[in-house]
Amino acid sequence: MTEQEILQLIRKQKTYYYSGATLPISKRLSALKKLQVSIKNHKEDIHRALFQDLGKSCFESYMCETGLTLSELSYMIRHLRGFAKDKRVPTSLSQFPSRSVRKPSPYGTVLVMSPWNYPFLLSMEPLIDALAAGNTVILKPSAYSPHTSLIIEHIIRECFDPSYVAVITGGHNENAALLNQHFDYIFFTGSQHVGKEVLKKASVFLTPVTLELGGKSPCIVDETADLKLAAKRIVFGKFLNCGQTCVAPDYIYCDKKVKDQLIRQLILQIQKQFSEQPLKNTNYGKIINKKHFERILNLIEPSKIIYGGESDPAALKIAPSIMDSVTFEDSIMQEEIFGPVLPVLTYESMDQAIHRLHSMPHPLALYIFTSSKESAHRVFSHVGFGGGCVNDVVIHLATSEMGFGGFGESGMGSYHGKAGFDTFTHYKSIVNKKTWLDLPMRYQPYTSLHKKIIRMFLK
Repeated sequence: MTEQEILQLIRKQKTYYYSGATLPISKRLSALKKLQVSIKNHKEDIHRALFQDLGKSCFESYMCETGLTLSELSYMIRHLRGFAKDKRVPTSLSQFPSRSVRKPSPYGTVLVMSPWNYPFLLSMEPLIDALAAGNTVILKPSAYSPHTSLIIEHIIRECFDPSYVAVITGGHNENAALLNQHFDYIFFTGSQHVGKEVLKKASVFLTPVTLELGGKSPCIVDETADLKLAAKRIVFGKFLNCGQTCVAPDYIYCDKKVKDQLIRQLILQIQKQFSEQPLKNTNYGKIINKKHFERILNLIEPSKIIYGGESDPAALKIAPSIMDSVTFEDSIMQEEIFGPVLPVLTYESMDQAIHRLHSMPHPLALYIFTSSKESAHRVFSHVGFGGGCVNDVVIHLATSEMGFGGFGESGMGSYHGKAGFDTFTHYKSIVNKKTWLDLPMRYQPYTSLHKKIIRMFLK
């Protein structure tokens, strides 16, 4: 699509929005229900596309993409009427007689740019939240997951007129053309590098943004942890989607005293969950493309691989791998891995670990495995990060009752459930002043009596 065609589409959406068509709650609910029915009808097509793009099994595709999308839809349909109501708030005595409300209002026409690693989920969830809030939406899925982009485009065309919701496919040229336009809100999920460019482009129009980025999410394992359970859960979260998960544990940071025992348990869990020949496991996915496959391999120092390390260039597969004797200066610790390689680093005291994490960019997620409430409290209170878990990984993003988002270098803003509705909503503060009484004390000329009364009200 050319830049001129994109501009015309945005104008159509703005015209549709200004007509007031998206404001009725019945319209929003109808849109969400249409989407819900279409996703259910095309579930097999979605799973087939995810397998073609990322090698995901049907079970993983449902668990991590369509199932979570349908859960968000059900949640929003159930709660939308309550979210969209005006909220009355107390009014100070100085404003008597009046009534004050916070009025939820949509931003207008919003741009949602989604990534390739969870291409269906991370397109649909922000779309759901934006529609629930009453916006029109232009959705730009990643060019790296073309099969999923096509089924997304098919579903959207089946459900909506382009003046309400439209999908724009393509690559760099389309992204650049979109970011040159004036949207009312931009929601971006992707890399920090591209996130900076999105923020730069949005600043031209002072467009508000949500950035869902990534980072090197640490997984702390202290000496009190249940190592067998920790290994089981870490292996699940790290190697899910072949490691291409923004909240995957990027590296393990464990107490030096338990490292060897933890590594033994990690190896046992990899063998148990993925078999001793994971490259032949049909339920184990692949790297999205050759570029990212080679990038991950270039991060690996072969002499530090203590388990795994095998790869299949033809299938774009890398076996679940563990690296030991890793330092914070190694290449693999200089960027987010976003692949199935797990470095293990050690600390000698929790104070040392916290100090080290303080010196690093804020990650999207942080995990700690411990039996000590005090240790968990110290880490969560003193270290900056987006969200996380105690004695588990990844699952904090799977609930609509909590907002999910980054902090600092890992992003800004959040979504899911009420937080998602709030993200795509501007809350207007409105005072409705009554006309049957007009206190004279705010009008000139000011007298000493006026000053006394004002001081009484504004203490």
